[in-house]
Amino acid sequence: MQIRNKRFDIEKHTYICAILNVTPDSFSDGGEAFGIADAVDKAKKLIAGGADLLDIGGESTRPGFTEVPVSEEIKRVVPVIEQIRKFSDIPISVDTRKSEVARAAIEFGADIINDVSGLRFDDRIADVIAKSGAYCCLMHDGRYFEKKDAYIEGVLEDLGEIVRDAVSAGIVRDKIIIDPGVGFGKNAQENLIVIRELKRFCDTGYPVLLGCSRKSVIGAVTGLGINERLEGTLATTAMAVMAGVGFVRVHDVKENVRFVGMMEALCR
Repeated sequence: MQIRNKRFDIEKHTYICAILNVTPDSFSDGGEAFGIADAVDKAKKLIAGGADLLDIGGESTRPGFTEVPVSEEIKRVVPVIEQIRKFSDIPISVDTRKSEVARAAIEFGADIINDVSGLRFDDRIADVIAKSGAYCCLMHDGRYFEKKDAYIEGVLEDLGEIVRDAVSAGIVRDKIIIDPGVGFGKNAQENLIVIRELKRFCDTGYPVLLGCSRKSVIGAVTGLGINERLEGTLATTAMAVMAGVGFVRVHDVKENVRFVGMMEALCR
């Protein structure tokens, strides 16, 4: 797949999607890049560390988050995109559930809309994505669906419904990435099952993005705090590489770049 000027050969490589939260309240790095100058400085460090694309978020989606008004989310995200575009052509994803934010982000240089609600929060966002020709990452959030007895089959069924809705809205199939949604409407055991069964998601034929970095499932297993979960995150990256996942969304870019390189030498 070709995003902006970068070719992504996801059958041969797992790419690093770097998290850039321009929020004061994200669960792990809230406040680190809250402000244009700090965000741009962090973006430069992430790119230098080997990031293949950036995922910029202006609203935290941590448990118990406070919803951000559209105008504030645009104010946080768009100037950062503008500044990054002055020095880099790196593909940029914007983590938003809102059509107005998506439209503004695409206008100023975003390439991908990463909707953690899987088009369920804002019924206009699919049309914005379709008309723009942007890529989209559509995530499974268990809170929008009734839980099935056969868990993985149920999640896959839900994702199939999300994809069908996207295609019906005019989004091109070749521009859809899916995310099984670790941490969203799932308990620790269900998250572990999803990570264990990643190949099932890859077998759908759609590129897969996995976002496990520092998440609560790692804390549940290791008993460690948010900023002590690098090793646990790398374990999930290992599972992603072995399954053939196209993208891992992470905080610790340099460490994951090195880890993926070694894993691919061993496994692929």
